Amino acid sequence: MRIGIDIMGGDFAPKTTIKGSILAKKHLPKDIEIILYGVKKIITSILKKYNTPINTFNIIDCPETIEMDEHAIKGLRNNPNSSISIGIQHLSENKIDGFASAGNTGAMFVAGFQTIKPIPGIIRPCISSILPKDNGKVSVLLDVGANADCKADVLYQFGLLGSLFAQNIFNIKNPKVGLLNLGEEQSKGNLLTQSTYDIMKNNREYNFIGNIEGTDLFEDKADVIVCDGFTGNIVLKQAEAFYKLVKRRKIKDSYFERFNYEIYGGTPILGVNKTVVIGHGISNDIAIKNMIILTKNTVEARLSDKIKKTLTK
Repeated sequence: MRIGIDIMGGDFAPKTTIKGSILAKKHLPKDIEIILYGVKKIITSILKKYNTPINTFNIIDCPETIEMDEHAIKGLRNNPNSSISIGIQHLSENKIDGFASAGNTGAMFVAGFQTIKPIPGIIRPCISSILPKDNGKVSVLLDVGANADCKADVLYQFGLLGSLFAQNIFNIKNPKVGLLNLGEEQSKGNLLTQSTYDIMKNNREYNFIGNIEGTDLFEDKADVIVCDGFTGNIVLKQAEAFYKLVKRRKIKDSYFERFNYEIYGGTPILGVNKTVVIGHGISNDIAIKNMIILTKNTVEARLSDKIKKTLTK
């Protein structure tokens, strides 16, 4: 298996991304090859500082970089030789099996959409996040920002994507899918959630359990939580802010530690033809290592193929 990593992407790149790649190399089986995409001179220089032989990794020289705050489409158009552009292109050409970056999220999403292409039948690909449950398990929240405005059929499909993700990556059998709303009753919510409920109920593709409220997010009521990207991003940022408050107040608790983004590494773009994984912009070396491991696990799970198979049925 060959996994590509964007060395230039992230707030603390390239030192952190290289250090994370070194950690991942030590953790993963020897037959997993990690390919570094970035400015070769910079990469080789940092590898020497970390006393790591240059031939530990295959390095693809990418002389351009898409900055974190750069407009996604303009960044891709103006930097065709960037690490994101070349990495995604290599993925589309089957030169690598998966590609991961903690860089410009918009550029990764647009490049994945335009070059890798959505799986036939997917209305809109999406990105998810993991929420820790109080009982030690996790739930999948989607979408968390890729699709701020959605229609009911899109949310319905997010339920399917989230269910397949939960089954194949987190080994949750028959995941419980809930629709995030302001009340449990079918009649509650806005026009979007009411319409979505109507097409989710009694479906045969996944286990829909009805509406869930904000108070249910960290309980065991649902394994997959569906919402539009606007709502999901607010929930995600609120959870991150809560974790920062806990750390600032020096509260030590095993459950609250599970809000640490480092543990999860990132999230795949759900609904595209190949494995594209997006990491947090503030990722440290541990998070980068876990992002690479998640990429490997997603490729091994053949998640995209299973989504295709399900949609074909």
